[in-house]
Amino acid sequence: MNFKEELINLGINYDLKMEEKFDVYYEELIRVNEHMNLTTITLKEDVYNKHFLDSLTILKAIDLNQNYELLDVGSGAGFPAIPLAITTNNLNITIIDALGKRIKFLNELIDKLELKNVIALHKRAEEYAKEKKEFYDITTARAVARLPMLCELCLPLTKVGGIFIAMKAQSAKEELKEAKKAIEILGGKVENIYELKLPNDIGKRSIIVIRKIKSTPNKYPRSFNKIKEKPL
Repeated sequence: MNFKEELINLGINYDLKMEEKFDVYYEELIRVNEHMNLTTITLKEDVYNKHFLDSLTILKAIDLNQNYELLDVGSGAGFPAIPLAITTNNLNITIIDALGKRIKFLNELIDKLELKNVIALHKRAEEYAKEKKEFYDITTARAVARLPMLCELCLPLTKVGGIFIAMKAQSAKEELKEAKKAIEILGGKVENIYELKLPNDIGKRSIIVIRKIKSTPNKYPRSFNKIKEKPL
């Protein structure tokens, strides 16, 4: 796989500065992963394919000619938020994650990469919605939870007219069926599904785009325990 060519195919003007930042990102990820569980994927080619490139497939659903406030929910080791911050300049990105040590890693990484378009906050989505309800143009989530739960965590934070983008693998169609009721209750409507093959037969990716067409009722999101115990 030629990482540069794949990014160019996604419409990214890949340059030496980006290349250096991805190299540093990889080095920091592997270094910190020795004492913190960030990823089970550690070979360089696999990280570039299965994390960096996979994160950037989300650009299939984003118009790079406009500026957006983007929220990445449960970003973990920074996917897709940090690859997006490295390669785009039209996104003002906020990362939230419930685990403080991951946020510490991300803030140190953001400083090291000198990224000015992204911040990382130690927040739970259901609590953060009290501060930023219907604020973001785009919310994203990758490998966080099944879609009915994700919808209740992400759609309340998405502004009316904005989009929630869920990055899913093989289970996308099944999860969409499960989430039909939740999407409707929370004010969303499925707008598009992009089905992509990652290079070198490493897997498939479904990018589900849900448009926020009406305001989310005030009683949502519920507490995380309720969301988990009884998804909509």
